[in-house]
Amino acid sequence: MIDVRNITKNYTIDGQMLKAVDGVSFSVKKGEIVSIIGHSGSGKTTLLSLIGGLTRPDSGDVLIGDTNIWSMGDDSLSEFRNRKISFIYQFASLIPTLTSLENIMLPTAFGRYGADTEKYAVELLGLVGLKDKINSYPSHLSGGQQRRIAIARAFINRPEIVLADEPTGDLDEDSEEEVIRLFTRMNAERQMTFIIVTHNRDIAAKTQRQLTMSNGVVSEIGAG
Repeated sequence: MIDVRNITKNYTIDGQMLKAVDGVSFSVKKGEIVSIIGHSGSGKTTLLSLIGGLTRPDSGDVLIGDTNIWSMGDDSLSEFRNRKISFIYQFASLIPTLTSLENIMLPTAFGRYGADTEKYAVELLGLVGLKDKINSYPSHLSGGQQRRIAIARAFINRPEIVLADEPTGDLDEDSEEEVIRLFTRMNAERQMTFIIVTHNRDIAAKTQRQLTMSNGVVSEIGAG
């Protein structure tokens, strides 16, 4: 499903080269839930951006199915992302002038979706426990509620792949459990593939496979 091949990304900071992602290779099967554990600055967020087609690598390839995404033009890649991939970022990043329902439906403005999209958005609100907040604006929601709206938004395009960057970072323990149960449900019912970046080993332990990232290098936990 996802095949990362010797991918590298370097940045120059104050005249010095930083290897954010250093020759990383690994594969994720369709329908897997994989976590990548690492401290802040280890390269996890950059790696997600490379896999998701947001940041161009200096070298290496990312194959999703039979498609090498970094051989595509910008327009084709944007369309591919919109159909196949969703992102959950470290921050909710909701649009303050849109209601909860409108924020969830926002990604559908950039592609062709069925007439049942609004019904599905309401269903997603229920799945994250916020159906009563359908017309609420972000300023009337707690930080945890905003995060759950952002998670629901990631599912609106029925993606094949969800790339989640610290998806439970500002949630309490009970809400963390709810989010992981939701991921597991979407994985089981709809065969969504998840790559979850986290520093929380308790969250990682609930995933099917765990990788670790340090100084731009990824290793399989338990390998060897």
